[in-house]
Amino acid sequence: MSTTDSSTAEAKPRRIVRKAIGPKLRKVLYLLFFMVALLGANSIYLVSITVYDWLSGETLENWFYQYMFLAHLILGLVLLAPFILFGIVHIYNTKNRLNRRAVRVGYGLFFISCLVLVSGILLLRIGSFDLKNPTARSVTYWCHVIAPVFALWMYWLHRLVGPKIRWKGGLAYLGVITAMVVGMLMFHSSDPRKWNVIGPKSGEKYFFPSLSRTSTGDFIPAEAMMMDDYCQKCHPDTHADWKNSVHHFSSFNNPAYLASVRETRKVSFERDGNLQASRFCAGCHDPVPFFSGAFDDPNFDDINHITSQAGITCTTCHAITNVNSVRGNGDYTIEEPIHYPFAYSDNNFLQWVNNQLVKAKPAFHKKTFLKDLHKSTEFCGTCHKVHLPEELNQYKFLRGQNHYDSFLLSGVSGHGARSFYYPPKAQENCNKCHMPAKPSNDFGARNFYDSKELSVHNHLFPAANTGIAALRNDPETVAIHQAFLKDNLRVDFFGIREEGKIEGKLIAPLRPEVPTLKPGNKYLLETVLRTLKVGHHFTQGTADSNEIWLDVTVKSGDRIIGRSGSREEDGTVDPWSHYVNAFVIDRDGNRISRRNPEDIFVPLYNNQMPPGAGQTIHYELILPDDLTAPVTVEAKLQYRKFDTHYMQFVASSLEAKGQTLSWKEKGVPYVNTLPITTIASDTITFPIEGVTAKVKNKEVEIPVWQRWNDYGIGLFLKGKAELRQAAEAFEQVDRLDRYDGSLNLARVYFTEGRLEDAVDALKRTASFSNPPAPPWTLAWLSGKVNQQQGHLEEAEKNFRSVLEDQTEERTRRGFDFSKDYVVINDLGQNLFDQAKRFRTEENREQRDQLLNQAVDQFQKTLTLDPENVTAHYGLSLVYDQLKQPELSEKHRKLHQKYKVDDTARGVAERKAREKYPAANHAAEQPVIYSLNRTVKP
Repeated sequence: MSTTDSSTAEAKPRRIVRKAIGPKLRKVLYLLFFMVALLGANSIYLVSITVYDWLSGETLENWFYQYMFLAHLILGLVLLAPFILFGIVHIYNTKNRLNRRAVRVGYGLFFISCLVLVSGILLLRIGSFDLKNPTARSVTYWCHVIAPVFALWMYWLHRLVGPKIRWKGGLAYLGVITAMVVGMLMFHSSDPRKWNVIGPKSGEKYFFPSLSRTSTGDFIPAEAMMMDDYCQKCHPDTHADWKNSVHHFSSFNNPAYLASVRETRKVSFERDGNLQASRFCAGCHDPVPFFSGAFDDPNFDDINHITSQAGITCTTCHAITNVNSVRGNGDYTIEEPIHYPFAYSDNNFLQWVNNQLVKAKPAFHKKTFLKDLHKSTEFCGTCHKVHLPEELNQYKFLRGQNHYDSFLLSGVSGHGARSFYYPPKAQENCNKCHMPAKPSNDFGARNFYDSKELSVHNHLFPAANTGIAALRNDPETVAIHQAFLKDNLRVDFFGIREEGKIEGKLIAPLRPEVPTLKPGNKYLLETVLRTLKVGHHFTQGTADSNEIWLDVTVKSGDRIIGRSGSREEDGTVDPWSHYVNAFVIDRDGNRISRRNPEDIFVPLYNNQMPPGAGQTIHYELILPDDLTAPVTVEAKLQYRKFDTHYMQFVASSLEAKGQTLSWKEKGVPYVNTLPITTIASDTITFPIEGVTAKVKNKEVEIPVWQRWNDYGIGLFLKGKAELRQAAEAFEQVDRLDRYDGSLNLARVYFTEGRLEDAVDALKRTASFSNPPAPPWTLAWLSGKVNQQQGHLEEAEKNFRSVLEDQTEERTRRGFDFSKDYVVINDLGQNLFDQAKRFRTEENREQRDQLLNQAVDQFQKTLTLDPENVTAHYGLSLVYDQLKQPELSEKHRKLHQKYKVDDTARGVAERKAREKYPAANHAAEQPVIYSLNRTVKP
């Protein structure tokens, strides 16, 4: 070697090789191994429970699980510092290693490990790091779940290309982790939530005659049901809506309900010596005092008790675990929900920890408080379907309000096959109308109904109860309900009949052309109401105190010449007006005017309107002889939540207890100032013979065929009194080339018993193609006609077509008519009638087969409507033929229990007719309302 070469070699710097893991760093590594072991065991435990929940549908997550999840978060956060320290130092020590493969794998391992930790931090949702976007959050979650598997694989590769693996130590390490997992699973108390089951019958002693139950049969602490402020922290928008909702003001914090329930409690205690009968109200209206046991106390302070002002709380609805049946009357099961750790703590830090647990892993919270049943109509029906039990009225079962079946049997729901009209697509539940999506940044906000904005369901529950908000001096909420009511119905001055008689010559449809009227003549103004955006009868709910009436004013210039629907100075509406509600009486014929359910007996009349149907009102108008100007008629469909008689009772009841309505001075007569909402209106002007003034009316935007059809429907629904006029209207629809005309003519003919004419009308209906008639309605009506004509096999095919066919159109529009229990009963009766044809012993097998098929149909009805009178009567007859006397007797008794007592009803109606002339007039058919009885401004 030359001197030059030797100098060059000495000048080349030596490569410094650092230890990959020095003594100090090894301590950090051991700490990491220990923490990773804990975190790994903890993670395997959490994943095991989560996977079990996914596969079983049960919820094993309990307090121990939540504490383990808290430990997971703490371990993850504590692991951050030593891991980053170890990673940086280790990478620095090995950056110049010749084993580049090991270095590269180490970089990959560090990156994936960082991905695990960063994704975990993002899932925590701390402060501004609140990852709300569902897609981004889902991606982050799966990164956090899957990345540890890749990290283990990368660690194995890292060690394969590095120092020799100590397999014994590794296996011992895995053994420790396995032991910890087994230990955690042993500590975990397997406690699946008792969901989707009926609460034990032992709860009846606390809750009957309300059908509500708790999951244990015992009481639930009031504190557990009054956590609205807790909910507000993550759901401020939802809480703000709920705070002004009628659900919130359902209980003793509602002055109207307070007055009524006080009377019911008083009657119950004086009559029975206890308050049990009044529990009927509590399962829906007063859940917090009811389920905590305070409601039964005769000395319960309905103003100052901690539970009295709670109403239907957030927990009340969201802790329900099962809809026990479709009977209504609060037939649900509720449990005390399991919360995350520290939910009840008063410590701010622990409350913060609780909030972070909920945000970091909301699945358990969501599963606890948001179940599939909350999306169902049956859930709403638990309280929006009512019957009066014998324990309350000391009489018998009586049906009350019933939103549920009204919606179920409608065309709107897509389950009713006999409707006059059908929407383009069925409404699957109550929520889309009464809980519409609204933009929100709430913790639980998501994309509803293909919306591009994060939204929540509106928990104000917009509907029709303007009264409670008005009593609370809340004009904003009143306005929301009024906006919801607007244009849900329509009013149409359709025609005018000469001579003021139903048989008089009809001039229709009115507008743009109208007839010239003659002074001194009598006319009948044919007015049509039609439900539009309503999925159940209008009005439902408290139909005895809801006040909906037609306010009609007739003017000639500034002179009022006709009036119906005026109000007195105290707000009382003229009782001779046309009302769209029910006139309900007690057994002595007295009107139910105090919302006193214990006395409800029967309606004298019921003018509620089905969805997608019309109501025709006849107004008699006698024109004065001295008219000098055209005659203008204006009609407004007016709505007020509570009538004056009821509100006078509420005011006097509160005053007797030293309270008062906010605007009423003590001792001053009550004036009903509750808001009146004009839902719909119509105006028409008639020229007068001898008056030269020009008259011009706006053209009506409703299709002509539909105006005739609505008019005919309104006449048809009155019963047999006006079938001839209904047929004339439907003939006009038929001439206008719509299937509705002949289809509805067939309804009229069938009602009249003109079966051959009904057959001809149905044949014509089937010939329409643009648009075609609804095949399900056509099949049902054909079945009814065939049944009456004795063509039982053909009728069976018709009814089965309605119930069982699944066409492309039905699927596309969301229609499922298998739930129309009226048609199910028709099929059951058909099968029973077929069975009766086989009388000999030789045909016994065939007869019994048909009888058992009839049983199946009637039992299907009872699944959908357990108190269905027709089904119980049918089963009593069928079981009698099957020689099963015990079952026959059972259903005979149930039929007697649920059917109307016609004898007692007649006595009560006679008394009411004598006491209330105006109601007696309204209960007659046909009814003609005079516009000249009284003329008031």
